Parts: sequence; structure tokens; C-alpha cells
Amino acid sequence: MDLIKEAAKFDIEITSQMQNSLEKYADMLISYNKVMNLTAITEPDEIKEKHFLDSLTLITSGKLFEGCSLIDIGAGAGFPSLPVKIVREDIDLTMLDSLNKRIGFLNDVISEIGIEKARAIHFRAEDGGRDKTLREKFDVATARAVADLAVLSEYALPFVKLGGYFVALKGNAPEEEINNAKRAIKEMGGQIEEVKEVVLPSGINHCLVIIKKIAPTPSKYPRKAGKPSKEPIV
Repeated sequence: MDLIKEAAKFDIEITSQMQNSLEKYADMLISYNKVMNLTAITEPDEIKEKHFLDSLTLITSGKLFEGCSLIDIGAGAGFPSLPVKIVREDIDLTMLDSLNKRIGFLNDVISEIGIEKARAIHFRAEDGGRDKTLREKFDVATARAVADLAVLSEYALPFVKLGGYFVALKGNAPEEEINNAKRAIKEMGGQIEEVKEVVLPSGINHCLVIIKKIAPTPSKYPRKAGKPSKEPIV
């Protein structure tokens, strides 16, 4: 797959230098994956489409303004935020994950490629959302394949500034999940602004659920670690 050509269809420009950085990232992903569980997708063309291009569609949300601060909740191997950061160097990126091994991998990628204004930090989302240095400090929060939207809203929205956005990458036809999450989203101070469908070259489609932070998150949220997933607000 020609990543530069396919990204251009989404009005996303990838330079040869950015492509080289993404290729180095892919090589490290495959190498580290042999000793830790990072991804089930290891074939180069699948990495380009299902990890890189899929992640880059976050840019089409239109919410990543010049120089914005972005936090990726449960970043895992760095998707969606790290490919976005490689292509949008102006973004100030924080990646949050609960597993130290993944944090180590992400920081190694940052160091190896020489990415500036990016860091990976070790936190559970529930603890990070209560941390004074992180709570309501970000213009945009994002997450991909982490949890149901009701749970995810409690994880992500506490990090978002008033007037900022939470953009969740979700699968095809998430209507029921969105409907079940409406109470949690409202409780966290959010409001769904748009659900945008994205179709990848192989025909895979997913949705960007774009949620605006219209009110501060009440201080009782997020609840203690483990509680949001065990007792989601629905």
C-alpha cells in the first residue's frame, strides 16, 4: 500500500522524511513485538493501513489545531497518537498507559526517531484523571480500542479542558454504544458534536466520535481504579 497516496485522499500530507520515521516505527513495532505483546498486526501493508492510516484519520476530525496539546488514553503501542504526531510535528503529545513495558517501548520510539514535544507516562487513566498536573489540561484527548464508550468517557473527559474535545476512534455502526454512553458523557461534562464515518482502502470503516467538553468534570470523577469498567455509568 502506498501510504503517501492513500493519506493524500484524506488531505493528509506525508513527506518522505515522515514516511522514513513511520517505517522506523514499524520496524521497532515488529522487533519489540517478538518479546512483548504489542500488536497482532505485523504484516507491513497491514501496519500501514490498520495502524498508521487508521490512526491518521484522527486528523480529519478537524479538532487538532496548530500547537494543540493531545493526550492518548491507553496508548498501547502508540495508536492513534504517535503516527499523528510524526505527521503533525506541531502537536504537544502525551501518551498514557498502565503497563510499564509499553511505556518503555513508546519512549524508545520517541528517542530513536528523535521526536520532540512527546512523552509516554505510566498511569492508570483513573489515577491520571485525578492528577493535578493532568486534569483538564489538554485541548484534545483520544483513544482507540480501549473500552466501551461509556467507560472511555469517564477515562478521557477528565483530562480535557473546557471547550476542548475527546475524539474516540470506534468501529463500524457504533449507534448502540453511543446511545448507552450518553448519560456518562453528560455526567463528565461532554456533549456529542459529531459522528464521522471513515472508510479505509480495503473497505474497513470506522467512526470518529467527536465529543465537546462543555462543562467541568465533577470532582468525584473519575472513580477509583477499576470502578468505571466494573460499574459503567449507563
